Amino acid sequence: MAWILLALAIASEVVATTALKLSNGFTHLGWSLTVAAGYIISFLLLARVLKLQLDVGTAYAVWSGAGTAAIALIGAAFLGETLTPVKVGGILLIIAGVVVLNLAGGH
Repeated sequence: MAWILLALAIASEVVATTALKLSNGFTHLGWSLTVAAGYIISFLLLARVLKLQLDVGTAYAVWSGAGTAAIALIGAAFLGETLTPVKVGGILLIIAGVVVLNLAGGH
């Protein structure tokens, strides 16, 4: 159950961060409300995950790492941002770090 809630927290954070870009500096009310709601939901879910069973280091690494990777890909696919080989390498390093944390028994 904790991993499902963590996935929902990640999805909510990704929606909020994407909306942050689309809010145009909080000048668009709808996107600005989406930012606020998305981050609130994400943090509530993350707090629930930590209460259930996951170690804070593992949960936060997965939450931030997956969110970072997803946002970089969304930015490249939909927001006209560049995805250079260096960025791809950085994303792969983040994913590798999360895998190492999990293999080390951090959950």
